[in-house]
Amino acid sequence: MLRYTFSLSLLASYILSTHAATVFFKQDEFIGTSFLDHFEWETFDDPTHGRVNYVDRDTALQHNLSFATTNKFVMRADSWSIVPPGARGRDSIRISSRSAYDEAVFVLDLSHMPTGCATWPAFWTLSAAGPWPTGGEIDIIEGVNLGNQNLASLHTLPNCAVLQNRSQTGTTISTDCDAQANSNQGCDCDLTAQAQSTSAPSFGSPFNDGGGGFYAMSKTRGGGIAVWFWPRNSRSVPVEILNGGATVVPSVSWGTPAAYFPLGDNCPYDGHFDAHKMVFDLTFCGDWAGSVWSTSGCGVGTCEDYVNNNPHAFEDAYWEVNSLRIYTPVTGGW
Repeated sequence: MLRYTFSLSLLASYILSTHAATVFFKQDEFIGTSFLDHFEWETFDDPTHGRVNYVDRDTALQHNLSFATTNKFVMRADSWSIVPPGARGRDSIRISSRSAYDEAVFVLDLSHMPTGCATWPAFWTLSAAGPWPTGGEIDIIEGVNLGNQNLASLHTLPNCAVLQNRSQTGTTISTDCDAQANSNQGCDCDLTAQAQSTSAPSFGSPFNDGGGGFYAMSKTRGGGIAVWFWPRNSRSVPVEILNGGATVVPSVSWGTPAAYFPLGDNCPYDGHFDAHKMVFDLTFCGDWAGSVWSTSGCGVGTCEDYVNNNPHAFEDAYWEVNSLRIYTPVTGGW
């Protein structure tokens, strides 16, 4: 993890040049082995009731379920063991950042995400203070089984809703963010519309076949919550995303987000969101992937039996991360 400072005079000139748009500066950067020092390997029972056994850091490293080089970080599922019926589930990884961020921009450069029948991968943020859903949850990447559609979602305390029609390239699925409503569906947006327009799906095997891509999420009181996606080879990837620049100005150079959740009287930021930590996880079956198993195209039998008895089916169930950068807004009276 690296922390950055730069000239205030240079910063002031930059702010003026962007017509007072909010400028975010790079606070933290995670690449390769830095993940090992700045994330926690969580081992509790899966709250979404998956057929999974989250292992600790030492076990993950010993069994090659987590490993890092100078420029890559990988997390994966066990793809070689039969899981006994009485076991907690298939070995896998769930990690969360030790640091938490209030208003911030999160930028993920991802080469590969977990795919395959029974899989349910997610990259998301949630309140470090909690308890859930106090402080909110923001799902940036999430999907199940053989899907190639990414859903971006919010899950909050009551009295948080968003408009059906808003400035985004994705498609609104639901508008009530209350985790107690609609079986915790949350308010979510399907990114498929943007994926179709770029011929580069935002989730699953097609995402991996295209070399992955870049996800970004902005979380601010004034701007609400927005999620962007750029395929790896897209000409529209902002240069500061490609180069890991010292600053980002989403409102100037990033275009229309794939998913946008404006906040205000309909959902005040304060009271629904606070400082968030980041989470990567990979579970199997459970409340979502298991509930749609019969229509997933993954075959006969139960989802749990599939997880237990088909280790080689999980050879593609891994995260390969190039970098994760966090930018925070400039403060101090500008």
